[in-house]
Amino acid sequence: MDADVEMGAADVSDDRPAAQADPLGAITPDASPDAQDSGTGIMALSLPYQVVLAVALAVAGVFACVHLAMVFLHVAPSNTLTKRHGQAVDDWVYPEFEQNWKLFAPNPLQQNISVEVRAELAAPDGALRTTGWIDLTAQDTEAIRHNPMPSHAQQNELRRAVDFYLHSHSDDERPEGLRGHLSEEYMRRIAMHRLDALPVLRGPDGRALAGDVRRVQLRAVTRPVAAPRWSSEETDTAPSYRDLPWWRVTEADRPAGAHRSGTEAAR
Repeated sequence: MDADVEMGAADVSDDRPAAQADPLGAITPDASPDAQDSGTGIMALSLPYQVVLAVALAVAGVFACVHLAMVFLHVAPSNTLTKRHGQAVDDWVYPEFEQNWKLFAPNPLQQNISVEVRAELAAPDGALRTTGWIDLTAQDTEAIRHNPMPSHAQQNELRRAVDFYLHSHSDDERPEGLRGHLSEEYMRRIAMHRLDALPVLRGPDGRALAGDVRRVQLRAVTRPVAAPRWSSEETDTAPSYRDLPWWRVTEADRPAGAHRSGTEAAR
């Protein structure tokens, strides 16, 4: 009986399907110590590459910290650091990282600043005549008023040009480096484009003048805003003037001359 039972059990076990091989057995992870210590991410790199990557990350981190510190000092109110190292901060920020705003909400403007221009013309008879002052800011204001979508040039061109000039010149109108000379060229070209758009140029007495523009002069007129009626504050509303030097006009400053220069450069 026992033998028969054992033989039957053997027959039954022989009839069962054989266990299938594990299909993932061929890619079972290597359990060797070298494979376990290889790591992932940076640790998976060789030592020389780890050193190079660590140095690059350190340099990027230092640059980011220095840049944030410089920009903060540039936009922060005047303090001991900016007074002592202001030139270094400006050299870092300009021109790539220029910021045109100040931190901690500075006092709002209490003045109206306008830009005016006049020109010296060479008449056909050889005489030199000077036009009256032409208010360029008033032209922009008139174009912006009642215009729901004024252009960026009408809103900011003159303001940014004057700001560019004042921050790159000394009080005696001497240019400070390359930025100073570039600001003068920019101001001249704006003036010539505006004069070229006028149908006629007039003298101080209002009479029309003919001739070729040889020189231009710009000035900034500052008019303090009067105090409101309900205020007891007394404000001197007399305008003040900052006359810029006379600048000789070059062919590149003229609209047609600038166009020709661009065409020749493109060739």
